[in-house]
Amino acid sequence: MNLVPNRHSVEGHLKGVAKVEIHLWWLELDLPAKEWLRENLEAESVPEHVLAAVKSAGGEVVNGTLTRQEWNFIETQSEFVD
Repeated sequence: MNLVPNRHSVEGHLKGVAKVEIHLWWLELDLPAKEWLRENLEAESVPEHVLAAVKSAGGEVVNGTLTRQEWNFIETQSEFVD
């Protein structure tokens, strides 16, 4: 059995490459996490359940929160893509 990821898979392709942009992973994020992020814009720390949802959707977390660019997207564009 071959346990090595397919080198042509998306996961294999993205691993070690640039992070996935928020407009791509936002669509995969569960609703409770989206609501928390919208209600707590620019939070210095994000609860573990929201961080787990972000990571599961394909996003990255740095120092327990999101980047300024990601917070800006949530504030200005997130409702348009839902």
